[in-house]
Amino acid sequence: MPSPDSQQSQQNLQSATDPQVQVEDLLNLHDSPLARALYIGAGFLALLLGLLGAILPVLPTTPFILLAAACFARGSEHFHRKLIENRVMGPIIIEWYRYRSIPYAVKRWVYLLMALSFGSSILIVPETWQQIMLIVIGSILTFYIWRIPVRNTPNF
Repeated sequence: MPSPDSQQSQQNLQSATDPQVQVEDLLNLHDSPLARALYIGAGFLALLLGLLGAILPVLPTTPFILLAAACFARGSEHFHRKLIENRVMGPIIIEWYRYRSIPYAVKRWVYLLMALSFGSSILIVPETWQQIMLIVIGSILTFYIWRIPVRNTPNF
């Protein structure tokens, strides 16, 4: 007969892979009001960095948005729900939490925006060592994004 701990871990594993996992399952508020306030502050900082990442070429957007969602999940049901219900960021966050993947269309946009931002930056900077540095950073980032799984396949 399985122990209660193994039954609980099996239920947790099953709920993590179940596509019908509710958004409320992602919410895990901290008990301490001080810790919740710190999580909210960290969530807004991560959200700000993520929004800056949409403009700046080297700063990534998606990891900061995912970090903001994780912080809000521990700090505020209101802000977490607002972020999850956002029409642009919400589906990406839910896809990541449920399947640890990103949609194919999002991955295509990431590649396009990275090419535009890194390409324009390489053309703008005057020094050769800066251009090489941007090429290396862009290549590492491209390899990292390439490794992230895609759950749905493209429709050609």
